[in-house]
Amino acid sequence: MQFALICRDGSDVLAKRLANRDAHLERIHAMKAEGRILDGGAILSDEGEMAGSVVLCDFPDRAALDAYLASEVYATEGIWADIEVLPFKRVQWKG
Repeated sequence: MQFALICRDGSDVLAKRLANRDAHLERIHAMKAEGRILDGGAILSDEGEMAGSVVLCDFPDRAALDAYLASEVYATEGIWADIEVLPFKRVQWKG
């Protein structure tokens, strides 16, 4: 099942985000290779600073997604203050 995650950072967590970014990216890259993460990137503030994340992902079910979120460093470290989970269906591109 595919999901779109809109993850908004809490207040004043940019330094914490940057301190945990390497661990976050290492895991995301591994999950991309496994086919769990489809795409994603940072949400930017008006000033161009990272203020959240958009993650497009594919898990067998919501329980598997919840297990991922329970171990995602940005969630466990309180960087993502609000996580919106939307069921999603990726376009099957031609070619």
